[in-house]
Amino acid sequence: MRCLIARPPFELTKNGVLASVSGITPELVPGESAAIARRRYPVRQVGQVITRQGRRDFTSGEGIRA
Repeated sequence: MRCLIARPPFELTKNGVLASVSGITPELVPGESAAIARRRYPVRQVGQVITRQGRRDFTSGEGIRA
């Protein structure tokens, strides 16, 4: 799936997201979260790992839409 996060387009696939977050320990979830492989991750943590951008470069809303 092609989506925009903080302007640049990204091609996201289920396997790509799973590979990106494998080995990453979920942080405490203060707000919005994403369920990936039976674990809950903060949306901005997932966005940072997938896009390799800083968390301040995008909003949690952009991460949820993606």
